[in-house]
Amino acid sequence: MENIALIESFSEFKDNKSIDRVTLMSILEEVFRAALKRKFGSDDNFDIIINPDKGDLEIWRNRIVVADGMSEDDNEEIELSEARRIEPDFEIGEDVSEEVKLIDLGRRAILALRQNLISKIHEHDSTNIFKQFKDLEGEIYSAEVHHIRHNAVILLDDEGNEIVLPKNEQIRSDFFRKGDTVRGVIKSVELRGNKPSIILSRTAPQFLVKLFEQEIPEVFDGLITIEGVARIPGDKAKIAVDSYDDRIDPVGACVGVKGSRIHGIVRELGNENIDVINFTKNEQLFIARALSPAKVISVDIHKFDENKKGNKKGRVNVLLKPEEVSKAIGRGGVNIRLASELTSYEIDVQREGIEEEDVELTEFSDEIEAWVIQEFKKIGLDTAKSILEKDVSMLVQRTDLEEETVLDVQRILREEFED
Repeated sequence: MENIALIESFSEFKDNKSIDRVTLMSILEEVFRAALKRKFGSDDNFDIIINPDKGDLEIWRNRIVVADGMSEDDNEEIELSEARRIEPDFEIGEDVSEEVKLIDLGRRAILALRQNLISKIHEHDSTNIFKQFKDLEGEIYSAEVHHIRHNAVILLDDEGNEIVLPKNEQIRSDFFRKGDTVRGVIKSVELRGNKPSIILSRTAPQFLVKLFEQEIPEVFDGLITIEGVARIPGDKAKIAVDSYDDRIDPVGACVGVKGSRIHGIVRELGNENIDVINFTKNEQLFIARALSPAKVISVDIHKFDENKKGNKKGRVNVLLKPEEVSKAIGRGGVNIRLASELTSYEIDVQREGIEEEDVELTEFSDEIEAWVIQEFKKIGLDTAKSILEKDVSMLVQRTDLEEETVLDVQRILREEFED
């Protein structure tokens, strides 16, 4: 049998562990039936017998014997004289099975057939890989750095699957060399053409959750639950934990003695500062805990109307002693931003004991733009006098404001007191 090209194709693919024997036979039959349909117009009257282990293939065409000159379809009918050249005792109306040699398809058809086979095998592999990784979305995965581009790191796993770690999914302090093993969560898996696109992330909140599951046995076993996560990757994170067993201290169990349990997670995340917070359904208490390390005096919650769009449940006024304000806000506003994200409330910090002649900065919203007010609030300055008491150069240094803007704000505030 002229099946050299087919045997070569089998030798390449029969040992592929991702393709079982039944699937391989199905792909082969599909490819050959397509070739027969192109050659003869129909494949309905063909039997294909495949032995993929040996590379053997038999194709049989079945036709009905008709009288000479009466054939209307050469593919499904054979004239009597031609049938008797195969077997001399054939009669009209009988079925004739005749083997079709691969060479009968033509050299060009055989080359196209082999290319189609390769394409189908790759398509099958891609579909399997897509399904495999789609089931792993949100799970931790490890792979090795293969090469580094300016906008992404390309990783290969043990099976040779390509995984992409984009620049915006990397922690700011991440630095990789070829051969390094990288961990992250599978963020998304998509089929682009016939090739799966697998995206890894180290910045997703889910990565922190999965690291806790790996490193803290009580979290893995479900004795401690994670109720919320807020992250600024590589900088700071807040994670709320709870336990249904009163005998377990969820915060203590997660942190460990002298931080022994959480240290590995912090190191994995580029020394990201992680606040572990005891979750409670008491929203006032939870908001106060979320603003740690600041100590809160009182929390006043104003819930939004249900029809109000957005992901925040309401606005909160938090009262603190003056020395606690900067702790609540944090460097660059990081602490209050994470607390707001974790609790789903917009948080406004207010200083206890504002002098009667002092005025809150929000009172000047008609004259000072909201984003400028927010810049001052980020560094704990929320009243007129708190800004007037500060040196201009210091305010420029600690905010993203120009000197001209700071001077203009101080002029507006000063006029208020002069009046």
